Amino acid sequence: MASQASLEKSRKCQCETGHPQSILYQILNKEEQDETRWHPQYYHPCYSISSAGCPCEGNRKVVLRTPEVTCMRASEVLLKTITFIRNLPSFYHLPQEDQALLVQQCWAPLFVLGLAQEWVNFELKEISVPSLLKKILLNQSLTDSDKVENSSLGASLADVQKMKNFLEKFWNADICAKEYAYLKGIILFNPELPGLRFRHYVQTLQQEAQRTLMEFSSMMYNRNLGRFAWILGLLASLKAVNAETIADLFFRPILGEVNL
Repeated sequence: MASQASLEKSRKCQCETGHPQSILYQILNKEEQDETRWHPQYYHPCYSISSAGCPCEGNRKVVLRTPEVTCMRASEVLLKTITFIRNLPSFYHLPQEDQALLVQQCWAPLFVLGLAQEWVNFELKEISVPSLLKKILLNQSLTDSDKVENSSLGASLADVQKMKNFLEKFWNADICAKEYAYLKGIILFNPELPGLRFRHYVQTLQQEAQRTLMEFSSMMYNRNLGRFAWILGLLASLKAVNAETIADLFFRPILGEVNL
């Protein structure tokens, strides 16, 4: 019985622990929580989520600590991503429908690869929803910064941490410019997308990019293909990148509700 009670206690959401007073009482009397932040030199995925497994974890939202700086760098990365696509002659051999489909479905992982290549690191702060409710319930005026911050719901903390984890792995691998170019080709020419008219041609382009990356890795690392396989494995994790999260974090603070 004691062990069962202990197990149930361990499974209990941490958000439910605390004083037994009403929710309204807790909102009005809860002390201000320190803002969550990550510093580039101290970030590590093991330190990211303190309440692992908590069902409330998916509701936690974050915004950029310095959007005026980070959003500008993100815009530059997006522009370089567009330029990369425009400089691919093989891309323009595809019909316009296939071009649009590839860009719509692949821009987010291409953008994250661009963040990694440009070493764009960023600090975050968590949106304190209870703090906002407290101000509303107590009829306190919101400052301009509060209005700007809370006008957008921010991005999912869990999704942003997945992206940061990916960036950290790529930075540790010390990927060179040629490898990034081949990886972007592998990502862009995705034959698995439904609705492609020239699927076989897209598949050929992707296989060509994979073969070129394999040959380059073999030449640079004494015919050791372990690095090649490891990098391809990392690319698989890019499928989990959420385009909405990228838009919410990097572009909505300056563009508003725009469909990228």
